[in-house]
Amino acid sequence: MKDERILSFDEFDEVVNPRPEECEFDRVVERALSRRGFLGGVLAMGSFTAVGGSLVPSGAHAVSNRFAFEAIPVSTADEVIVPAGYKADVMVRWGDPLWSDAPEFDHATRGTAASQERAFGDNTDGQDIFLHDDHVLLVVNNEYTNRDILWGNNPDAKPASDDDIAKGMMAHGVTIVEIASTDGKWGIVKDSPYNRRVTPQTEMSITGPAAGHDFMKTAADPSGTTCKGTWNNCGNGVTPWGTYLACEENFNGYFSAEDENHEVNADLKRYGVSSKDWGYGWAKIDDRFDVSKNPNEPNRAGFVVEIDPTDPTSTPRKLTALGRFKHENAEVIVNNDGRVVVYMGDDERGEFLYRFVSEGVYAAGVDTNALLEQGTLSVAKFNDDGTGEWLDLTPESTGMASQAEISIHTRQAGSAVGATTMDRPEWVAANPNAPEVYCCLTNNKNRGVKPNAGGDDTSANGPNPRDKNNYGQIVRWRPDGGDHAAAGFGWDLYVLAGNPTVHQDAYAGSENVNADNMFNSPDGLKFDSNGLLWIQTDGNYGNEGDFAGQGNNQMLAGDPVTGEIRRFLVGPNECEVTGLSWSPDRRTMFVGIQHPGEDGNSHWPEGGDSVPRSAIIAITREDGGLVG
Repeated sequence: MKDERILSFDEFDEVVNPRPEECEFDRVVERALSRRGFLGGVLAMGSFTAVGGSLVPSGAHAVSNRFAFEAIPVSTADEVIVPAGYKADVMVRWGDPLWSDAPEFDHATRGTAASQERAFGDNTDGQDIFLHDDHVLLVVNNEYTNRDILWGNNPDAKPASDDDIAKGMMAHGVTIVEIASTDGKWGIVKDSPYNRRVTPQTEMSITGPAAGHDFMKTAADPSGTTCKGTWNNCGNGVTPWGTYLACEENFNGYFSAEDENHEVNADLKRYGVSSKDWGYGWAKIDDRFDVSKNPNEPNRAGFVVEIDPTDPTSTPRKLTALGRFKHENAEVIVNNDGRVVVYMGDDERGEFLYRFVSEGVYAAGVDTNALLEQGTLSVAKFNDDGTGEWLDLTPESTGMASQAEISIHTRQAGSAVGATTMDRPEWVAANPNAPEVYCCLTNNKNRGVKPNAGGDDTSANGPNPRDKNNYGQIVRWRPDGGDHAAAGFGWDLYVLAGNPTVHQDAYAGSENVNADNMFNSPDGLKFDSNGLLWIQTDGNYGNEGDFAGQGNNQMLAGDPVTGEIRRFLVGPNECEVTGLSWSPDRRTMFVGIQHPGEDGNSHWPEGGDSVPRSAIIAITREDGGLVG
């Protein structure tokens, strides 16, 4: 068996909670699966016309390309590569102190719990920029930590003390830091009153339908309305009222039991919780992570967390109305009628895509707390004919006892109403120039092979057309009538990632994929102010076999109008490119580089024999022009 220290999150979950195997897969997808045959049928739906492998509204005119750069080739170098005319500088790294009384990062020891709590967290993911009274605030998720690197100073790369475990814990959460540009180079502002670390020990409130429910009560919190901390925050969102949404994803791998034979209940198993964690050992220093002692504690994780970056004394809020699952990001839209709409993906093989619509409307002076506490949670059903519908998750539709239970056991609710199983729905992004929404379906090796964790069928379907899908795709939909609260929508595939140098069938990708821009596993997704769609990858960087010629993970830009996709950035060895934001003047693009050297083959960004460190880089044009 593969070394458990280097299993992916999903692989670990399948080891401890194996899915039932279907019979040996021998089906052929009934829909035409040639590059032209399949895409020709899907892309010609509704009021759209296929252009260059993408959709444009009927009657739209061709436009010249809107890219301000020349595409770059793939790379396998241990460095960040950007186009000619651009430069990339490292702005802040894991372990950089946020206050002047905290020590600099120590490559020999990797620091202590106390130093990490006052330093930039590890493995950056979702991020955003906030402008507050002329202060530029960067908010970044610190998703997890590479244990082999964190404890790499120990002989077996495992924690040697309780402080080692606590150091790993403090590397998680969210970092809020003021940044400033001096002589054209961005850096952090040490000792800013806005600097803050939100960690697994930060006090939080529980809001929405699940607050106070029996499933949320613990010995430490018999009211079920408060909890400690957030961890494994993946993507993010931003509200119209200026708060940050951190999204808890693979929360399950931090729980364990002293007795490894302890059996968790079926509801916890659906989320991958078991008696064995991923090796972080948090239960050894904090009983709330021992599921045999605190079986309800996992019910208090897996939510979207709202944080006010402008008030370091504010209490973060867990938003149970938005459902509990392995959240990727939270794309927030103000609908035409003023209601707030949040689109969210559940990043696990065969799980679902969700939408929340607020009861109230957003306007100056309204109680914004209520907007994300009261509303309708729905799950997506995609039909093979290019139509779809949002299925409301209510006690009546799901057969569950209450909205609170739906908010806690959201996956079970999605299964109950027959939602469409998806190929790991990751980031969702809404086009600022058109009523359409995109979602990365990053990959799914189990498509057509075995059911999801709830036993739901994962046969190939409309938006997930390829069995054993190792490349991924991006689905897009347009709500009926341009109303994001409408029950129906039309959908198509913006791109099927693939490798046309290896395959001649559907695994070659869609027509807007070629040997010069091919990629696998689209993950991060964000629009810029010009309406270009930025695609970040977290996939196979082996550069051989099915992935030959694809190099390191990368960031590309796509034009939704023409369908063209160009490669803009390639990351260092064994990294994921994830998290994207811009300075207020749009002249700097901030990009996250996560887990460089996760397999031991990188020393980025400092080189030599240094410890590899996740970081935020600042990308500018050499002529000082706009970057997105």
